[in-house]
Amino acid sequence: MKDLKAFGFIFETLCVRDLRVYAESLDGDVYHFRDSNGLECDAVIHLRNGRFGLIEIKLGGDKLIEEGVRNLKKLEQVLDESKVGSPSFLMILTAVGQFAYRREDGVYVVPISCLRN
Repeated sequence: MKDLKAFGFIFETLCVRDLRVYAESLDGDVYHFRDSNGLECDAVIHLRNGRFGLIEIKLGGDKLIEEGVRNLKKLEQVLDESKVGSPSFLMILTAVGQFAYRREDGVYVVPISCLRN
């Protein structure tokens, strides 16, 4: 806990592992996205039917959640919807919290403990 940056990387890796388990049960895959301008997304869940969701992984806290939302919204803006469609959901996956909720801007904030099949 003395090095939250390092812990954040470990947490992100564990979250991607969990997301892969859930995505595979839906016949889907999980990818990482980074474009040539450095815009990235921690996890993209892609299902065989073409639907996809964008996920930013954050330990928690209002500041980090807002940072993640800004990044997801920016990525959503640069997607070529005529080629890939629009994301089915945008989500911030956090380490803490007792419940998931949907923000007014449509972004889901979900504690890792709320993920289930």
